[in-house]
Amino acid sequence: MNAIKTVCPYCGVGCGLEVIKNEGKSTANGTTSKWKVRGDRSHPSSQGMVCVKGATILESIDKDRLLHPMMRDTLDEPFRQVSWDEAIDRIVNQIRHVRDTQGADGICIYGSGQFQTEDYYTAQKLLKGCLGTNNFDANSRLCMSSAVSGYVQSFGSDGPPCCYDDLETTDCAFLIGTNTAECHPIIFNRLRKHLKTTPWAKLIVVDPRRTQTAEVADLHLAIRPGTDIDLLNGIAHLLVRWEYFNPDYIEECTANFAQFAEVIRDYTPDTVAQRCGIDVTDLELAAQYWGESHNVLSLWSMGVNQSSEGTAKVRSIINLHLMTGQIGKPGAGPFSLTGQPNAMGGREAGGLAHLLPGYRSVKDPQHRAQVEQFWGLPAGQISPYPGRTVWEMILGLERGEVGLFWVAATNPIVSMPDLERTKAAMRKSPLTVYQDAYYPTETSQYAHILLPATQWSEKSGTMTNSERYVTLSPAFQKHAGEAWDDWEIFAEVGRRLGFTEQFAFANSAEVHAEFVQLTRGRPCDMTGISHGRLLAEGSLQWPLPDTETNNTNNKGQRTNDNAKRLYTDGRFHTPDGKARFAGYHSRGLAEPPDPDYPFVLTTGRLYGHWHTQTRTGRTEKIRQMHPNPFIEIHPRDAEKLGIGDGDTVEVRSRRGRSQFPAKVTKAITPGTVFVPMHWGLLWADNAEANALTHPESCPDSSQPELKACAVQLRRV
Repeated sequence: MNAIKTVCPYCGVGCGLEVIKNEGKSTANGTTSKWKVRGDRSHPSSQGMVCVKGATILESIDKDRLLHPMMRDTLDEPFRQVSWDEAIDRIVNQIRHVRDTQGADGICIYGSGQFQTEDYYTAQKLLKGCLGTNNFDANSRLCMSSAVSGYVQSFGSDGPPCCYDDLETTDCAFLIGTNTAECHPIIFNRLRKHLKTTPWAKLIVVDPRRTQTAEVADLHLAIRPGTDIDLLNGIAHLLVRWEYFNPDYIEECTANFAQFAEVIRDYTPDTVAQRCGIDVTDLELAAQYWGESHNVLSLWSMGVNQSSEGTAKVRSIINLHLMTGQIGKPGAGPFSLTGQPNAMGGREAGGLAHLLPGYRSVKDPQHRAQVEQFWGLPAGQISPYPGRTVWEMILGLERGEVGLFWVAATNPIVSMPDLERTKAAMRKSPLTVYQDAYYPTETSQYAHILLPATQWSEKSGTMTNSERYVTLSPAFQKHAGEAWDDWEIFAEVGRRLGFTEQFAFANSAEVHAEFVQLTRGRPCDMTGISHGRLLAEGSLQWPLPDTETNNTNNKGQRTNDNAKRLYTDGRFHTPDGKARFAGYHSRGLAEPPDPDYPFVLTTGRLYGHWHTQTRTGRTEKIRQMHPNPFIEIHPRDAEKLGIGDGDTVEVRSRRGRSQFPAKVTKAITPGTVFVPMHWGLLWADNAEANALTHPESCPDSSQPELKACAVQLRRV
């Protein structure tokens, strides 16, 4: 049979995969699979490349699956197998009880960038539409909400304006807060190939660690954690001083430059170099590279987003592009790297507590009315108030304000900040529903109801990658046990609550067809995209309205380069069409080091693992690559504390403590330590990195400080 074209379910690169029949060859763990995976050379984003996670995805599909609905009355009891009818009836009864006693605000769903767009959309319709509460948030809150807020406030709309082709046309790549080589390896491979064949192109990497990405940089700026805005404002200061800015673009396409210029006056080279812990000459070289380049492309990820200053950092990056006119043209622009396979699709479908489908806002009365009318709901049904973010859900459990906590396709007992407080709050939950494909996970022990969900290979649906390409991921295997698709579970609950007409979907293609109608005329217009067209033509990039049919070739690639990028005409989605500058003074770390907690702990990902190991921990090849967690510590700090390579180190913050074997290395900045974030108690004892971090949040994005906190160390 022909190869089945699909998309990798890991990071937001959205690599195309082909699944073909396995001719009896054994997999890495010695078993024989019916299928094997290879890269899809026709996919416009990945061009046939695939990393180890995508290449080994089939090894984990059948391991430790949750096969049947399970239930218990209290967390102290063992689970018992139940029917779907019994499980859903209990959920429906609890929803009715909470609405009657606490109101709709007591109902919360915490979803995932692992959802397909159809799952996201159905959940929004159920919660925000039919039940009248905006308490749907996703783990994208912990990675992408800063980028969302930054784009919206600067450009008037979400949506990365760049494309992956820009990786191969840029003169200067500015990477900040991203270890792209390990976390987005296919993107890095495309960029690295371009840099090797384009000797005048420069790579600047900003990171406290000398990562694999930093190893190949022309300039590595190992700044102190929390000084990103100082650095960005310092570069802007020099661009103005040296007249490396574009006054015509600023005048015609932007607003508020004068206020921004006032802010950056304070960020002189000597001041910035001292705060950041770098040489003035390196700061000046970074500004020179940016100012002298025709096409500057910035890339960032969790090192920028996962902080209480996340939105301010994103806007500070965008400021540099606006002042130099580096946007809307090949090889240039501010490009957020999405951490999850469908975090973009979730944003399009309204999958955060302040969003509605089609890049709409719950605060906008016109947006609410449009969605209410489309869904056939009475005026005023959708709440005008943003729902609870995930941390606010935890606080609601803590205070007894949440009567139903529904978690799907994510593992918050490992990934949330301040885990001890999170665990204590979840123990108070009157009813926690946990919907996942695997069992056990760390979160399953805090649930009352377990719902078996299908996953990649068993369900059909769409995902959008970080360059706005939509790819269909078709089912090619039977459901495991009694598993249902996530959208089917939400729809069945909706029907049993009496919303039969709103959830009369026969399949995911019908869900998708309804969803895209809500994107008509919106910045993310996808009315020209359908399951059928994706199956016939391959991946398609939005905006693609149904009036536009002749601008793609048979591989889904745009034949008009301008259509690949947003804002090519210098017009933005603001009321006057102009992008907005915003000057921010650096506030530094939400929790800076002090004599009691003298080190800064940062966290991040490794090449092989992904998030909390629910899937990669069950893949033998990856477990062999990264068998154990560790803590990186600079030799100078290790010597002071009497720590040798391999010694067990206890890390203690104001919220908890964990233990890790030491990795003594000059790759980490003195005063800073690094721990990978993948290990929870299921995979390693006493090694939960996020237990130490804290949820202080930024007012405009409710983004927790997840990347850094103050800690003390001691050899055990």
